[in-house]
Amino acid sequence: MTTVLTYGTFDLFHIGHLRLIERLAALGDRLVVGVSTDEFNAGKGKKSVVSYDDRAAIVGAIKGVDLVVPERSWDQKRADIVEHGVDLFVMGDDWTGKFDDLSDVCEVRYLPRTSGVSSTDIKEMLRTLDPVHIEEMQAALGTLTRLLEHYRDLT
Repeated sequence: MTTVLTYGTFDLFHIGHLRLIERLAALGDRLVVGVSTDEFNAGKGKKSVVSYDDRAAIVGAIKGVDLVVPERSWDQKRADIVEHGVDLFVMGDDWTGKFDDLSDVCEVRYLPRTSGVSSTDIKEMLRTLDPVHIEEMQAALGTLTRLLEHYRDLT
């Protein structure tokens, strides 16, 4: 029996998350997914849109996920590998090389990310709809308009 382990925030769950979980489930017989807690994300300077409890419930409801564990710190991975009998630790290729030190307790592999989609990109697109950001853009446009009028008056 092959046990696979991965970690992620899984905020604003999207097709890239689903494809990753499908690929991970196909790599073994049992899939354990560590979902970053809100407190852990805050320590990394990140804020999730969706709460940990909801993100963990979403991930846990996906076919192929056998167990969801809270990710509370960077250094828990080795203990989780031992506790859950992990054979294969997998992360996205944006983490290539970062977890090679775990190769003494299990195989470590990095998979390509789904191109064209990320929670960070989705959050940035949503940010443009934020009323405060719209006000900032309007203020900048007003400043630019005044500068152009001033320049036109000089010529």
